[in-house]
Amino acid sequence: MKLTTRSEYALLALLFLARHEGDEPVSGEVIAQEQGIPPKFLQQILLALKRARYVHSAKGQRGGYLLAKKPDEISLAEIVRLLDGALAPTESVSTYFYESTPIEREEKLLDVFREIRDYVAYKLEDTTLADVM
Repeated sequence: MKLTTRSEYALLALLFLARHEGDEPVSGEVIAQEQGIPPKFLQQILLALKRARYVHSAKGQRGGYLLAKKPDEISLAEIVRLLDGALAPTESVSTYFYESTPIEREEKLLDVFREIRDYVAYKLEDTTLADVM
C-alpha cells in the first residue's frame, strides 16, 4: 500500500471538517487554503467524498461542506480504500481487490505479504478521524 496525494489530501480535508464539526459549513476554498491543497484538486476529492456519503454539501452564500458522519465513525481504512484501492502490498493478497499476480507461485512470499496486509488493515480500520484529531 502506498498513499497517493489524493488520499492524503482527503484525510487532511476530513480532519479539518472534523475539527469544525457542529459549526457552519466550510467552503472548499477555506479548506484548500488552510490545508495547502490545490483548490481544483480538492473539489474533485470532495465530490468523491460526497458521493461516498462522507460529507454533505450546502450551496449558497453560507454553503460549504460538513461531515456526514461523526469523526469516530470514519476509519482511515475507508478513506484510503475509497481513493487508493487495496491496502494490500500486492493485489494477490488483497481481500477486496484481489487479482492474480506472478508472486502467487511462492506461498511463503504470499504469507509475508498477507501479514503486512493484515497489520496495515487492522491499524487503519482501528483508527478513526477522532483518534488522530
